[in-house]
Amino acid sequence: MGLLALGTPLEWKDAKQHADHVRSHGIEQFLKIWHRLKDRTGDSLLWGDEIEYMVVSYDDEHKNARLSLRQTEILEDLQADATERQARMPGTEACIPVFHPEYGRYMLESTPGAPYGATLEDLLSVEGNMRFRRVLAKSRMKANEVPMTLTSFPRLGAPGVFTDPYYPPGGGVSRSLFLPDEITNPHVRFPTLTANIRRRRGAKVAINMPIYHDTNTPKPFIDPNIPFDRDIWPEDRNARDGAALPDHIYMDAMGFGMGCCCLQITFQACSVSEARRMYDAFVPVGPIMLALTASSPIFRGLLADVDCRWDVIAGSVDDRTEEERGLKPLRDDRFVIPKSRYDSVDCYIYDCDSNRPEYNDNDMPYDEAIKERLMADGVDPLLSTHFAHLFIRDPIVIFEETMNQDDERSSDHFENIQSTNWQTVRFKPPPPGSPIGWRVEFRSMEVQLTDYENAAHAVFIVLLTRAIMQLGLNFYIPISKVDENMHRAHRRDAVHSQKFYFRKNLFSPAPGHGCSPVPPSNPSHINGLNKHLKEMSSSSTSSSNSTSSSRVTPNGVPTDIVEQTCSSHTTTPRSHSPVGGETPSFGPVEDEYDEFTINEIINDVTSMD
Repeated sequence: MGLLALGTPLEWKDAKQHADHVRSHGIEQFLKIWHRLKDRTGDSLLWGDEIEYMVVSYDDEHKNARLSLRQTEILEDLQADATERQARMPGTEACIPVFHPEYGRYMLESTPGAPYGATLEDLLSVEGNMRFRRVLAKSRMKANEVPMTLTSFPRLGAPGVFTDPYYPPGGGVSRSLFLPDEITNPHVRFPTLTANIRRRRGAKVAINMPIYHDTNTPKPFIDPNIPFDRDIWPEDRNARDGAALPDHIYMDAMGFGMGCCCLQITFQACSVSEARRMYDAFVPVGPIMLALTASSPIFRGLLADVDCRWDVIAGSVDDRTEEERGLKPLRDDRFVIPKSRYDSVDCYIYDCDSNRPEYNDNDMPYDEAIKERLMADGVDPLLSTHFAHLFIRDPIVIFEETMNQDDERSSDHFENIQSTNWQTVRFKPPPPGSPIGWRVEFRSMEVQLTDYENAAHAVFIVLLTRAIMQLGLNFYIPISKVDENMHRAHRRDAVHSQKFYFRKNLFSPAPGHGCSPVPPSNPSHINGLNKHLKEMSSSSTSSSNSTSSSRVTPNGVPTDIVEQTCSSHTTTPRSHSPVGGETPSFGPVEDEYDEFTINEIINDVTSMD
């Protein structure tokens, strides 16, 4: 989770004095990367997953399950094992999974020892690799401890004992009514992040998730377990002053959000253009996959009327002041900011004709000076606006020892702000001095209980990227509709009960588009992600009948679909696309999308034109 630098972290009152320094040098560091690597092409598809676990401690005698706070010891043992194995068997580094600390002291994060490629063998190895990581983690735990892939721990913050060992709430870092500070990773970054979000906001975070009203649920529901009369810290009054809403589950600390687990997939693209195209294609898919993977219906021991973690995390790191939230007129702050720094994507970034200006329809604040600086250095307006928007945020954690950096060799100031904008999709420039290319991270999915399910979701996203590239699929809808889809994805049983905005015709490049998408064999059926994978399979299978060397997967999908390179389709840049200099002609944006069930989106939709 972000940069784990060592040093002396600054409290907010000191850190805010250096915010402009970090922003300015962060942009300078990005520009160094941009000029050095913007023309880099030819990288192969590489990808990897990040799975987060909760270490659950079972108390068989008292029939209780608690969160084990032994993250540090477990990680030390796993690292010692990896070091010993590498010394004993040199050259096996790529086979050894990597484990990382996370925000919660009860959490572990794992990644494969080396990135996957795009071969069939790689895809078929994902589930086995996930199982191996779980077994490896378990091997360094106590007999009563289990690494569980739970999105949210149902009793986190509930009355009674929910951690092993037990600590009472009330610490001075989070000042939570429900959580002890001891659940937080002891690395100085995490307590500082927790405290500085509270200090910058001017109050504790306030998370309210709607309660599920069952037959005997009081109306209105007033949570009897909120200690309204506690008077240890000044922020204790927040709950009784209105932060805790009736008919809601109230949470007041970063741990409720950043203590959740998820499944994230990162892809290396063949070029910056490819990465931007993939980023935009993922944006409308984010809410769909959030609803498909929804697995967090309980918070603080109470059943919620939502199934997803996303809004909980968004609220848990919402450092906006009252002015930035629009509750007071702007006086000390620069912007009214509509969203938390953990939220859905605010703009598309691919510079091509398919990305109509009307799609970026949100009123999105950005730093005009940063945008002008980026454009003056040759960055196009779309990408300049993207980073100028991210950089309206302040750096929350600054280490005194890393204040002055070599902008040619470091990207720490850039990552300080980039990595604390937690959106559904993240565009990731290459790190300085690394062979890693331009990357995109898909971040909306919730983790599932089994490795089979997590592998299925990971492989689906990989295959979807190949379909997007080979078929030239167009997923664009207005960003405001993506935001609405995020809200709908949270609703209880959204995967069955909700309809989502989605593009009606995925084979509809803009005039002048340099891509030649592969049309479906049945033009009356123009949507359905699963259908397009089948069309791709059918087309490739037909063409392979005359080629004896062609291979297919056990499910009949030709391996050349999986092994498709990044350069299947190119899209003419915006500045070159209008043929003869003419302005492309478009119909109304509203005619391009409609509301569909997830079943219709994934499988098949009859044309509504």
